[in-house]
Amino acid sequence: MSQRGGKKIVIVKKKVTGGGGHHGGSWKVAYADFVTAMMAFFMVMWILGMDDRTKSAIEGYFSNPVGYRKGYGAGSSPVAVGSAPTNIQRTPLRLVVRANEQKTFEHVRERIMAKLAANDSLAKFNADVEVVVTREGLRIELIESGAGDVFFPNGSARMNAATALVLQLVGAELSTLSHPIVLEGHTDAARFSADATYTNWELSADRANAARRVLETAGVGQGRLVEVRGYADKRLRVPDDPTAPSNRRISLLLPFTDVPDGVGDDAPTTDPTIAQRDSILSGLARQ
Repeated sequence: MSQRGGKKIVIVKKKVTGGGGHHGGSWKVAYADFVTAMMAFFMVMWILGMDDRTKSAIEGYFSNPVGYRKGYGAGSSPVAVGSAPTNIQRTPLRLVVRANEQKTFEHVRERIMAKLAANDSLAKFNADVEVVVTREGLRIELIESGAGDVFFPNGSARMNAATALVLQLVGAELSTLSHPIVLEGHTDAARFSADATYTNWELSADRANAARRVLETAGVGQGRLVEVRGYADKRLRVPDDPTAPSNRRISLLLPFTDVPDGVGDDAPTTDPTIAQRDSILSGLARQ
């Protein structure tokens, strides 16, 4: 302290120091850690509150994000009842094709049965025709009854009038479809000839071939008749009675379309099976 002109001069020194305690920035780091921990806690609680299907979807997304699409659906979360991210998976193309063909075959079956029932000539012939949708596809069978000579004479591939009539009626309905057709011939286990060179194998195949020729004249294109099979007596309708007349029959099979796994299911545009998928879808659109 000094004096100037009789006045006392006061010098005040202020010491500036760094802020401590709550005046510093370290609390921000701790607060961020706390918020992060709380967010993780609520995420865990939210996921635990979801159903098993949604949990599987989340697990699948992190395992294979490419195979999932983003969507939203209501969840049962204890935190929020709003939008919950979930996955939207396309229905596999093979299931779509199968459902469409199942419906188509059922309609064709109804039309064929109605047309056969309305034909008085078939009632006179006492022709037994079965039309069913099986696991293989649409199966139409001309089944022998009575003496076993309604559709073909015993031991002969010469077609009777009832056979030609049934095949023409059936062929007219099948001509509106695009499915391939497999023809099968079946016989019973009886030996009809002493000639060892012409057996039930040749007879069953010849009868199936005779049916093929009638279908072609009824409007079924040759390109759709993909196989002619002769089974002889190896696929008996009545195994307990190998010589029963109903074992003799002609079968028309329209198989379900076999779609390989993965075709059309979010496949990349460079996938060579895309052309096959488009071909299948185009066929469905024409039905």
